Formats: sequence, C-alpha cells, structure tokens
Amino acid sequence: MAGPLSHVRVLDLSRIMAGPWAGQVLADLGADVIKVERPGVGDDTRSWGPPFLSDPSGKPTKEAGYYLSVNRGKRSITLDLDKPEGQKIVRAIAERSDIVLENFKVGTLKRFGLDYESLKAVNPKIIYCSITGFGQTGPKRDAAAYDFMIQAMGGLMSVTGERDGMPGAGPQKVGVPIVDLMTGMYAAVGVLAALARRNETGQGDYIDLAMLDVQSAFLANQAMNWLVSGNTPKRGGNRHPNIQPQDVFPCADGFMALAVGNDGQFAKLAEILGHAEWSRDERFATNPARVRNHGVLDPLLRAEFAGRSRVELAAALEAAGVPCSPINTVPEVFAEPQLQHRKMLRELPHPTGGRVPQVVSPLNFANAQLSFDLAPPLLGQHTDEVLREFGLEKS
Repeated sequence: MAGPLSHVRVLDLSRIMAGPWAGQVLADLGADVIKVERPGVGDDTRSWGPPFLSDPSGKPTKEAGYYLSVNRGKRSITLDLDKPEGQKIVRAIAERSDIVLENFKVGTLKRFGLDYESLKAVNPKIIYCSITGFGQTGPKRDAAAYDFMIQAMGGLMSVTGERDGMPGAGPQKVGVPIVDLMTGMYAAVGVLAALARRNETGQGDYIDLAMLDVQSAFLANQAMNWLVSGNTPKRGGNRHPNIQPQDVFPCADGFMALAVGNDGQFAKLAEILGHAEWSRDERFATNPARVRNHGVLDPLLRAEFAGRSRVELAAALEAAGVPCSPINTVPEVFAEPQLQHRKMLRELPHPTGGRVPQVVSPLNFANAQLSFDLAPPLLGQHTDEVLREFGLEKS
C-alpha cells in the first residue's frame, strides 16, 4: 500500500470504535496495521448488526456494517492473549513495530506482560497509545465507558437537541459515535506526533488518552462561552450560539439549512429576500447585534422562507455566495455530484461479499497519493501470512 506512512507498522490491539478508527486512519495513510483479535469471536463490532454485508447471491455474511466502517486496510490475526503463546507472538510483533494501539481496561495488559513497560523492554523505540474511558489515573480509572455515556457525562448532550419549550425538546446524542471518532483522531494525531519526535530524539513514548478528556476538549466554543461569561450553555436546537442567522428554516417544499457567516453574506440574504433595509437596521447590521436580537430577526426570516421554494431560494442564495444547503439523507449525500467527483465512495474486493463499499479517507496528497487496496479483513484472514513474515509459529 502506498502513502506517507508506508514505512510504519502498527500493532492494533484495540476493538470497537475509538482505537480501530485510529488504526484505520493510519492504514489509509499507508501504514501496515496488524489487528489482533480473539479466536472465534473477534472484534465485538463484527456482530453489531444487522445490517450485514451481503454476498453476491444476496445472502448475509458475518461482516456487520459497523465493523466494516472502521477496519479498512488492516490485516487480521487471531491470538489468545490469556495464553503465553499468544503473549509471546504479540511481543515478537511489537519488537518490529513502530506503534501500539490498545483500549483494554487499566491494568489488563500488564497482567499479560504486554503493557508499555514490558514492550518497551523489547523495543525501546515503541510508541504506545492506551485509550480508555477515563485514563490511567483518577477516581474513575477502572470504570467502563461507552460513547453514549461520555456524550452525556462530558456535557455534549446538554448543548445538543431542541431548546426547551419547543416540540421534541430534550437532551440528544449526536447521530454518530462522535466521542469515539474524535478519540480515534486524537490517538492518530498523538502517535504521529510521537513518531515525528522519535525521528529527532530516537525515543519512543507512551500516550494516555481518555474519552472524557477528549469530550471536554472538543466542547470548544461552548466551554469557552461559559468560561468567559459565566453563563451555562443550553440546548439551542439547530441555532448557532455565536453566529446568526444559522439555523434550519422550513420552506414551502422542505427544509433548508442557512449558514450566514458574516455581515456581507447577511446583506446579500436580506437583498434576495426583498428586505435590503435589514442590513442597515442597527438591530441586524452586525453579527453581535443579530445574536442579541435573534428573537426579533428569527420570525422575520421564517415568514419569508415559509412561502418560498427551497430549490429556487437555494439557487439564488448559492449564486450570491450565501452558504445554504438542503438537509440530505445519507443516500442523498453520496448522490451529491461534488462528493462523487471527489471519489469519496469506493468499492473494494471482499473475500465473501465480492465487493464492499467504503467511504474512504478525505486526505488528498499531491506527492504521496493514498491507495485503498485492502477491504476490512475476515477474522484471522492474515494469521498465517503474518506469522510467516515474523518467522513465528502458532501451535
């Protein structure tokens, strides 16, 4: 596989989403990612269906869509880490690897002799990333965690969902496992930063990454809004807390997301709606004024949008450079001509499914183009191949 990390080997001991997402990011960049799974069972997400990939005859395979979304580009081997034989093989692979990813409960891999200190003894340059719900230290270090509970505990659900007093009001989780995904991204950034530092110093490193820490970190503007004002952020539906107008507006034939980002765009919007005077009104002329006077501006906009065609209004706004979009379904996303032009959806050969669709990496390098050659592997598909490469045997 080509790519800027084609010289890097990753030993992926993780499962479910956060760790595997990091491994897939690295695999897409060209790294040789060896995924270690439990014999006969594999990654938990293999069974997280339906839906399951269908074979060419239409019959479901054992490959769940959830698993297929986070394991592209990897090689799968099966090892029993409870047994000395499996532990020996992991140490042998780690000795010739650059990065280790793991998300076991605190202390588990130490019992197996596969913790950072143990693997550092066989490979002093190893970069080892431990992903847990709450980190290696603190009063909750031993507690289990899942994305949903961390969205709640980390405050994300308190600022996500329709505002009180509106139909459907209440806390809401994000539609994808965003904490897992962001944790995986931080893990990928962290190990690559450690790899860059190792190139300068010759030293490996250990990274302790907690999902709750990640969630607090990407509260971002909502956290800072509270820190500088003392006002607790609240659910605002689709309304942006700091920029207006940014919201979802019902039109005569559907919904439109409007994302005005500056005063010039607002002036163009006002002109298209036949109210050029709004951009000169001191209540609406600047973004801070529009935020303060949202209660006045919002019903004016809704009255104008309600009687207009979404298609015609979107065309006029786009021509004027005012950001807006229909709210696409997932199938509509991949029917978008822009996304098709960017080739974000590919099909890869699959051993049992014939072909498997994959939403690929959005990174486009000019001098180290990415290639997507390996479909998410079957359980243990590459065990014999990898053991031969390392001169190992499995009894």
